[in-house]
Amino acid sequence: MAFTVQAEIKKDVLLLRMQGELDHHATEKIREELLNLMDEHDIHHLVLNLSELEFMDSSGLGLMLGRYKHLQKKNGSMIVCAISEPVKRLFEMSGLFRIMIIETSEDHALMRLGVA
Repeated sequence: MAFTVQAEIKKDVLLLRMQGELDHHATEKIREELLNLMDEHDIHHLVLNLSELEFMDSSGLGLMLGRYKHLQKKNGSMIVCAISEPVKRLFEMSGLFRIMIIETSEDHALMRLGVA
């Protein structure tokens, strides 16, 4: 299955709904686009809805960690929500749950940032 992402901007929050398989091919394609979008719209917070993400490899983890560090420099935050079971296991093994904010739903994540 291919990778698709739907982006929505609410104030200084970028919401990304990811679907399919986030592997090194997909990561290479969206890395620069994501950085440009974040800088162009002065994004301080990122919400990743992973409910439809079926697979992610280490390059996907690297992409998320890179955006996390980028936002930390701007005193922003990153919230991951609605994580699918396969991706949840990868997050647990990698330790990303310890540094990223996790919410059960997109609505909870957006409410936490005051843009719901």
